[in-house]
Amino acid sequence: MAPSTAANSAFMSKDQFLAHWQGHRALSRRVIEAFPEDQLFSFSVGGMRPFGELAGEMLRMAAPTAEGAATGKWVEYAQPVPSTKQGLLERWDEDTKRIDAAWVKVTEERLQERDVAFGVYDDFVYRNVLYVIDNEIHHRAQGYVYLRALGVEPPPFWER
Repeated sequence: MAPSTAANSAFMSKDQFLAHWQGHRALSRRVIEAFPEDQLFSFSVGGMRPFGELAGEMLRMAAPTAEGAATGKWVEYAQPVPSTKQGLLERWDEDTKRIDAAWVKVTEERLQERDVAFGVYDDFVYRNVLYVIDNEIHHRAQGYVYLRALGVEPPPFWER
């Protein structure tokens, strides 16, 4: 195979990266929707946290990470996490808009910079964002286990 002449080209553009991230978020939103309201914040398997709590963790991480990637200011999520399914879904949609708004300000160069996210995660900005995506995938998988244990068919994981 001949070497690439575009040695500095990216694997994907920042817009493709955002679309990938938002695809995962759309699927996680459908997992939240699939939960019976009375089980979202109470049902667990094997001592793991209920999915409502896991979804709250995803909320606390996503928009602040996009905003930190854009500005270099890593501000913790200040709002309380909703305690109802409808509240989670509404906040999810609000934060999706926050991510989109912040992402416009992120440059491809910024993604390659090192930064310390939230005073803890010293890494390249793109890897800090990937950590948030990986964390969401991990917790969404727990949600799939919970839904199956409840006898609820989860949304197809490949439909993002």
